Amino acid sequence: MSTSALSPADHHAAVAAETARFVAAVKGADLTTQVPTCPEWTLGELVRHTGSAQRWFSALLRGRIQEPPRSRDVDLRLPDGRDGDDAWADWLAGSAAEAADAFAATAPDTPMWAWGADQHARFWARRMLFETLVHRVDAELALGIRPRVERALAVDGVDEFLVNLPYAGLFAPGVAGLRGEGETLRFRSTDGDGDWLVRLRPDGFGLVPDGFGLVPDGFGLVPDGEPAEADATVRGAAADLLLLVYGRLPFDADVLEVAGDRELLARWVAGSRF
Repeated sequence: MSTSALSPADHHAAVAAETARFVAAVKGADLTTQVPTCPEWTLGELVRHTGSAQRWFSALLRGRIQEPPRSRDVDLRLPDGRDGDDAWADWLAGSAAEAADAFAATAPDTPMWAWGADQHARFWARRMLFETLVHRVDAELALGIRPRVERALAVDGVDEFLVNLPYAGLFAPGVAGLRGEGETLRFRSTDGDGDWLVRLRPDGFGLVPDGFGLVPDGFGLVPDGEPAEADATVRGAAADLLLLVYGRLPFDADVLEVAGDRELLARWVAGSRF
């Protein structure tokens, strides 16, 4: 399992940078363009979703929430038809500005409710980053732009996805079917230090610490000190692994190398849709 080498400050800066790239892509674009990687949305709907998520997460940070919110209602300040051709791009930029204000006002280690593994304010900044980054990629793909993802961000994004996926059943119901009898899947980057091993158990699934195998020690299972062989392995550049786990790239894409049980991998991909 990889741990984030990025700090909360890095996440804050990357939210701003990724939003700026998103804004640059959609300025002047036809917002009725369909988004192939989110086929139910147009480009305009993708922009609205991303900016709305940023503003909602910002409201959660400002409120330092301690329990699951009962409502997602926030003042989105949506543009209307009188605001000009680039109103939605400008509104998305404004969403990032609201996020920056919320980050500045909330210490990253502030205890907060979060739906994922980390019950601190820093969870929401990291989650906002990858919500923004992946949808920036969606927008660029829809517009025929070849997306690029920095390796350090990609490694952090794969880690963030896999760490939090076991908690995502509320909006990713397929994870309930990711059960097994100890089967393992490995995701290994070929351009850095990313290496993740996932084990399916009768009661669920999760990352194995540092990608090691587990052996009994009299009190349970502990890492055995040697990297574990996996039932299915995918190798590729960290950016491609990020697109894989988010369903933007099929596991049989030419840029990925697959070994082992393809049926297991196909079951994982189907159940882990986020």
